Amino acid sequence: MVQVQPRLIEEYRGRIVSTMMEKFGYTSPMQVPVLEKIVVNQGLGKAISDKKIMESALEEMALITGQKPVVCKSKKDISNFKVRKGMPIGAKVTLRNVKMYEFLDRLIALALPRTRDFRGISATGFDGRGNYNMGVKEQIIFPEIDIDKVKEINGMDITFVTSAHTDEEAKALLTEFGLPFKK
Repeated sequence: MVQVQPRLIEEYRGRIVSTMMEKFGYTSPMQVPVLEKIVVNQGLGKAISDKKIMESALEEMALITGQKPVVCKSKKDISNFKVRKGMPIGAKVTLRNVKMYEFLDRLIALALPRTRDFRGISATGFDGRGNYNMGVKEQIIFPEIDIDKVKEINGMDITFVTSAHTDEEAKALLTEFGLPFKK
């Protein structure tokens, strides 16, 4: 069986490395920052009262990412929120390599343009260490989700972890991949 490389891997090796070397004056292709992983995270506080919310969220996240999500459980009791230690309150998926690039391609080409009133993503989500965080308000922007079967609209956080040392390098890398930042 022949494994087909995702489009963005070929683009990174061909065009993005040379563009980044020119822009930042790297002397070796190994100095060019790399997208290491993408973490998709969903907080599901409402799942405390309704267990079906957690089940449907796990199914939807598996469809979106192509990988089985991990259930995140509470670490301590919080009586104001009726939370006990060990209760499921979220889900997350860490994507690497081929699945990461496939998810990124679908996010850029299909999901973000389907967002209502979309004018680009905010450029303020960088953490100072070359990582970028963004939020998605609705999971229904992904084409894998059947809107008729959705019981609850949930948002999710997406974190792009890069090997860049500065936010400027990370923003340049993500822009080269095609993330549409606001001007």
